[in-house]
Amino acid sequence: MNSIRARAEHVKRWLAARQPDVLLLQELKGTEFPAEWFMEQGYHSAAVTQKAYNGVAIVSRTPLEVVSTTLAGDPEDSHARFLEAMIDGMRVVNIYLPNGNPVGTPKFEYKLAWMDRLMEQMKVWLGDGVPTVIGGDFNVIPEEIDCHKPASWVHDALFQPESRARYRGMLELGYTDAFRTLHPGLGGQFTFWDYFRQAFESNRGIRIDHFLLTAEMAGRLESCEIDRGPRGEAKPSDHTPIVVRFR
Repeated sequence: MNSIRARAEHVKRWLAARQPDVLLLQELKGTEFPAEWFMEQGYHSAAVTQKAYNGVAIVSRTPLEVVSTTLAGDPEDSHARFLEAMIDGMRVVNIYLPNGNPVGTPKFEYKLAWMDRLMEQMKVWLGDGVPTVIGGDFNVIPEEIDCHKPASWVHDALFQPESRARYRGMLELGYTDAFRTLHPGLGGQFTFWDYFRQAFESNRGIRIDHFLLTAEMAGRLESCEIDRGPRGEAKPSDHTPIVVRFR
């Protein structure tokens, strides 16, 4: 969202137009979450917040049971980046993976360590047999096709070999990238455009918001599309929604 307070009206318009069963929000950037407003619209919600930074929330038409608000593996990690819930027998995990810039600093090491911890948890989820959907801002550009100009990103944490290798490792565990499996080889499909030099108007973007699915959910996958509309509104987030539908 790049601030739920700043984009509240964007969320309201999108929710009314698309009527999703479940909505995942990242980068809330504040300690206050408008749960009451969502309830008035018929949605239950859970949020993990942090003053000025990070923050994730899950909004659902049906009641949700929060399983965990922290990613296992580092008891000292206080960042609001992880939320796991059960919804109608399905595990829904919302993540806001660290950006990691600049490369060569503790921020990049934190990113890689966070990805390692996530992969360990993903192994656990595979073992318990619960249908699982992991969605959110992964802050990883998986392949060259996922950015407008790869040369512009070679020094960025989102495109480093270490970050991309870990993302591939998640797929090698048995998870499916919902968008790419339905749109193999399709370029120019992005979820983020920065605010400078008319990046959105020129479609100079990157695909960094993903849904990863266990085999059962991948078998139920019907569609996965990027909704560019909200990014074209006035004062938008620099991200735009990605929408997945299951049978």
